[in-house]
Amino acid sequence: MKALYFRDTGSLANLRVENVEVPRIDTPDEALVQVRAAAINPSDPKSVLGKISETKPPRVPGRDFAGVVVEGSATWKGKEVFGTGGSLGFGRNGSHAEFVSVPVEALVEKPKQLSFEQAATLGLAYLTAWSAIVTAGRVSPNDIVLVLGATGAVGSAAVKIAKHIGAKRVIGVLRKEADRARTAGIPSDDWLVLEKEPLPQGLFEITQGKGADLILDMIGGSSFESVTQCLAHRGRHVVIASIEPRVSFSLVDFYHREARLIGVDTLKLSFSESAEVLREIVPLVNAGVLTPPELDSIAIEQGPRAYQAVLEGSAGRKQVIRF
Repeated sequence: MKALYFRDTGSLANLRVENVEVPRIDTPDEALVQVRAAAINPSDPKSVLGKISETKPPRVPGRDFAGVVVEGSATWKGKEVFGTGGSLGFGRNGSHAEFVSVPVEALVEKPKQLSFEQAATLGLAYLTAWSAIVTAGRVSPNDIVLVLGATGAVGSAAVKIAKHIGAKRVIGVLRKEADRARTAGIPSDDWLVLEKEPLPQGLFEITQGKGADLILDMIGGSSFESVTQCLAHRGRHVVIASIEPRVSFSLVDFYHREARLIGVDTLKLSFSESAEVLREIVPLVNAGVLTPPELDSIAIEQGPRAYQAVLEGSAGRKQVIRF
């Protein structure tokens, strides 16, 4: 079968399209999925670069998949499914291939109205957003929610989830005015443009000095302190990524706010835990409340170039490999 494959980490030049063996199903607890579409996430190129400790090369990368079960449990055989999570793409071969083997507990039925490409974009984006906003952040109807990176797959998913749960106000953050062109379909109540309204001042102006009860942060780095200063009294700052590993902030200011700093790492979720979250979102997808992001459908031969674009943040739309 065709697959993206790397034998060593350290450079995206190590990622190539190769012919590898189709996975074997040796136990009734496993299923073989013919992959029809697989999304590329930022953690995929990071894995190839050796920045994720769980990665064990040689490896087929890829965390998200959508396809048809062709071998395994009779209950699932022939069903259209999607999924993500566990060690997929890191400790076991992933979804950027024509076939992938996964535990049966990882399987979730694909929303019928979505294409395979659209379903492939849901997995990690909504798993991360739900884990951050709902499970860790405990968003409530009284909350003002601030979402950094709100036009990305995870950020836009977080905005939609927060709005569905009934947060009082959801505010998305844009780096520059030109990014406003990417806000269509994202139901944020307000947009803050950092080049015109830097944090925390910009947020305090539109919240009459209150700040945010819940912040989703996927930037970290040098902006971490200004983001933390946006917290309201007893606010929750949920971090899912950071451009730089080390940050600095005023601990005195932080404890006087009685604030909470919470880390979320979806790599720690099992296949079963990931599938449980996805089953929570499926009815909301079927109802049209939660929607997939805009995507580019690409051939596997374009995969290495798409990895580079995703790493650089220049892809624009979700990159999805079709098979």
